[in-house]
Amino acid sequence: MELRKNTKKDGLLTAAALILLFAVLLTMELTMKSTSILFTVLKKGVIYALVAVSMNLLNGFTGLFSLGQAGFMLIGAYTYAILTMPVAVKLSDSVYKYYDCAIGFELGILPSLILAGLIAAFFAALIGLPVLRLKSDYLAIATLGFAEILRAFFQWDAMGPVTNGANVMRQYKDLTKLRIPFTDIRFPPTLFCFLVSGVCIAIIVLLINSSYGRAFKAIRDDEIAAEAMGINLFKHKEMSFVISSFFAGISGALLAMFQYTVQAAQFKSAMTYEILLIVVIGGIGSVTGSCIASFLFIACNEWWLRFLDESSNNILGLNILRSGFRKVVFSIVIMIIVLFFSKGIMGEREFSWARLRAFFRDPFGLRSRRARKAATGGEVNGNG
Repeated sequence: MELRKNTKKDGLLTAAALILLFAVLLTMELTMKSTSILFTVLKKGVIYALVAVSMNLLNGFTGLFSLGQAGFMLIGAYTYAILTMPVAVKLSDSVYKYYDCAIGFELGILPSLILAGLIAAFFAALIGLPVLRLKSDYLAIATLGFAEILRAFFQWDAMGPVTNGANVMRQYKDLTKLRIPFTDIRFPPTLFCFLVSGVCIAIIVLLINSSYGRAFKAIRDDEIAAEAMGINLFKHKEMSFVISSFFAGISGALLAMFQYTVQAAQFKSAMTYEILLIVVIGGIGSVTGSCIASFLFIACNEWWLRFLDESSNNILGLNILRSGFRKVVFSIVIMIIVLFFSKGIMGEREFSWARLRAFFRDPFGLRSRRARKAATGGEVNGNG
């Protein structure tokens, strides 16, 4: 009875926290300048949070070391851009200058987002058939190779009528084109990114806590034992791979909306390494950790350490600060985090209201240490 009451209370607290978050975001967008760097960090941070959680579903919860997220983001970004580009733009020479566009229709934002995920999932299903029979480093190399093949394929001249070859895709429906349904009122772009990413992450969390999620964790912990329990290894690996790629495709579409332009050259292997770094910093096997690490990573990279690239900030005649120095300091910060938090910020733990209440009751763990000491002393005295 007490457990049920606490669960209901935690659910209400979560709902209240989400309503407060969306209210704060809406207030910020109505009162602050849209060009503020804070909005850039929030939008890019939540987009990277979604793709990091999707990667964590594979690496952290299923135990599949995949490095193909950038490739599936590329598919999602191009799918969204192609489907939402106005027909008049496709027929003109403003985007498809060297090709005749083969896609003669356009769709709305939400259908295109869903199709971006579905087409990425379709490619993942095809790729998964051969590569998911590999393990460990071999799987990582194979998925990374397929991601690079996809990037080259999208830049191939023969695909020009669809992907515009190696040229930039633009003039599609980006975040500035968002409107409240049936009105001409602009929909807050940051709030939109949080809503879409939040719904997707919530679905991933529900999946992790379902029977399929428990099967994924069983495969991660011991494949032989999982198979002995009747779990179809390939079926569940394929399912995890396809679902992860679906959400990576949606995050790629959101990134396209955020950047206003799409080009295959943006989706290099370095992007996958950034996402993997976020997962490791946050904690492999922690959804909360991936979300926290995403915002920290983007904030440091895009905002907090920017001053290190300005030579005008040098003092005492020292010519230390210069363009690119931010990356050096950023790498050192990451090394320190990895050294002192070997399992990431959250490890395999998740945020919970019970843990937060326990922290405020005993922030430094003094009471728990005293209790353990008293219990140990009692046992010794009893034995004596």
